[in-house]
Amino acid sequence: MSRRRPFKGRLKGRRQFLLVGLLLLLLALAADVVFREGMQRLSTQLHDAWQRAQPRAATLEPGVAVVDIDEASLARLGQWPWPRDRLGQMVDAIGRHGAAVIAFDMAFNEPDRTSVLAQAPRLRQRGIVIDPGIPAEQLDNDLAFAAAIARYPVVMGVALSNQTGHALAAPVAGIAHAGSDPRQYLPDYRGGLGNLPVLSEAASGIGSFSFPPAADNVIRQMPLVANAGQALYPGLAVEALRVAQGVPGLQLRSSDASGEHAGGRPGLLQVRVGMLDIPSQADGSVRIHYSGMPHMPVIPAWQLLESTPSPLLGQLEGRVVLVGTSAIGLRDIVATPLAAAVPGVQVHAELVEQAFNGQYLQRPDWARGAEVVVAFVLGLLLLLVMLPGRALPASLALLVLLATVIGASWWGYSQRQWLLDPLPTVLSLLLLFTGMMPLLLFAGNREKRQVREAFGRYLSPTLVQRLAEDPDALRLGGESRDISVLFSDIRGFTGLSESLAPDALTALLNRFLTPMTEVLLAHEATIDKYIGDAIMAFWNAPLDIDQHPRKACLAALGMVEAVAALNAQRGSSLQIGIGIHSGLACVGNLGSLQRFSYSAIGDTVNLAARVEGLTKQYAVTVLVTDAVRAQVQDLALLELDRVQVVGRSEAVGLHALLGDAQMATSAAFIAYCQQHQQMIGLYQQGRFVQASQALESLVAQPWPGVGGFYTVLSQRLLELQQLPPGQWQGVHVASSK
Repeated sequence: MSRRRPFKGRLKGRRQFLLVGLLLLLLALAADVVFREGMQRLSTQLHDAWQRAQPRAATLEPGVAVVDIDEASLARLGQWPWPRDRLGQMVDAIGRHGAAVIAFDMAFNEPDRTSVLAQAPRLRQRGIVIDPGIPAEQLDNDLAFAAAIARYPVVMGVALSNQTGHALAAPVAGIAHAGSDPRQYLPDYRGGLGNLPVLSEAASGIGSFSFPPAADNVIRQMPLVANAGQALYPGLAVEALRVAQGVPGLQLRSSDASGEHAGGRPGLLQVRVGMLDIPSQADGSVRIHYSGMPHMPVIPAWQLLESTPSPLLGQLEGRVVLVGTSAIGLRDIVATPLAAAVPGVQVHAELVEQAFNGQYLQRPDWARGAEVVVAFVLGLLLLLVMLPGRALPASLALLVLLATVIGASWWGYSQRQWLLDPLPTVLSLLLLFTGMMPLLLFAGNREKRQVREAFGRYLSPTLVQRLAEDPDALRLGGESRDISVLFSDIRGFTGLSESLAPDALTALLNRFLTPMTEVLLAHEATIDKYIGDAIMAFWNAPLDIDQHPRKACLAALGMVEAVAALNAQRGSSLQIGIGIHSGLACVGNLGSLQRFSYSAIGDTVNLAARVEGLTKQYAVTVLVTDAVRAQVQDLALLELDRVQVVGRSEAVGLHALLGDAQMATSAAFIAYCQQHQQMIGLYQQGRFVQASQALESLVAQPWPGVGGFYTVLSQRLLELQQLPPGQWQGVHVASSK
């Protein structure tokens, strides 16, 4: 049977998934068109978040100021409405301090009922006669207000509305337009609430302070020009800028003036106010790029009427001064992308300041087309990554693509003031991923089941799983890798097994092997096999492991501690021996065609096994070779011997591993190590008598873990003293494994 047969048709299946994915991608793009209104709401919320994250850079000396009828002013001067002569006094105070223009973010459409003239009938009924020589301005507060308006450049506000058909005073600003009649695409209102004729006639300009309606009541844009009763009214901020510059009118440029198109349809492109050019959306509105105006002078209205002028009034000179209210009871509080509640007059101030510094949020004409293209291209790219049916790479690709498109939207906003919409792409990617990934995973699992059914009788379960993930891995042989190998077993296990019943022996092994396995896995070991009480593990295969000799040594120390804990807990007296060696070995799928497993073979593995066996002869718990010692200089190690193991002609150095880096750097261990090394040097030089004398002082107070070795070495030194001269080569020849 061919090992590739279960995977025939894989390419055909992937082509079918590609077609399904393309269909889903097209459906996502179609959904964006069908549900465009809802998608735009979400996009608006995202762009609001951009503004909160990075508002427009605030101007340190803004060209606009606000006179605020705040709660403190109402408390000092009385509840609203105030007598109009008091408003006239405010206008005079602002004008005297050099304001470029004064604009009222409010309308006065009814006569002042507090005027003496308005109260004249009631006064006459009470026999009070008004001196006919009193000037009319003193009797009529509206006349007094109008006189003050006439003395300074003042813009009066009007509220455009479809809820009333009241006629408004004719706009003061002249309108010149290039292209088609702007009334075709500008907002159209039936009428609105204006001002008393005497006030309108005295004003230098008339501007609309109406906010456009929004579904969530957040103010994101303002009309630059609007149509009411076939008359074109500038916005309040636009009219204030016109009057401040002393120009007679506005210049509107439409999309058909030079063959251009705003947003792909006829509309307004730009409003010129004197020397200022304000870009417009097709419907005549402008997007507000909010800064919060932290440096804008805000002067409470009551300070204008104090007998001693406030120093703050000096900040009005040369500025566009907007008169509005932050008092909650006067209901001119609005929501913006930056705050849930701000005075409405601040929105007009934001637009004035934007006109001065020329920073506008814009939606480029090419944005919509680019967004569709990006959504399709990135969707196709994600689909190609998903086709192999691997969840992790596909998930990472999804996250990267989502981060890329959202990051591009942020870059466009923060660096170019572009409002780019990432949601069509986000929707496409999410729909594609959630629709395709389950199908691909299901198909992949089906292929894995086919592998298990075809090869489960011949291969180990572990290898079957690997083969299911990567069928190309079905081959014998391996690769040469530098690994660290550890062998361990229980001392005296043969005698122990003879004294225990089978079930008790099994329970003992389970109690022993479980913590040993936990320690090894915690140190990134690959556990090769269990052979009764013995364990073989190695590092640096199949995955690369940094500092694998050190991790093998730390694992050995951890195993020793785990055995001590097990003995303390169970009241047992288990002892283990551990041998570690590092070097090249062949690792891979080793075995026969019927059954094989991932393992390691070679001289490195054989030597590690021999070293573990020598722990019994040398009476130490952990032995490592020179190859390991060279790479773990920071651990507590003592050199013991050079030995020629059974079946190997080349000698190997043995070292006892006693502790970690903290022990190795202790003063006591460093001093002891020097004394021990002097003794070992005498032994290796063949000076056995002197070595025995040096050993006596070490035997008196041995370092924990090497006392048994000193007993073995003491007996060996006595035997070596009987050798004829010249026979000792500094290498002990092991007689058994």
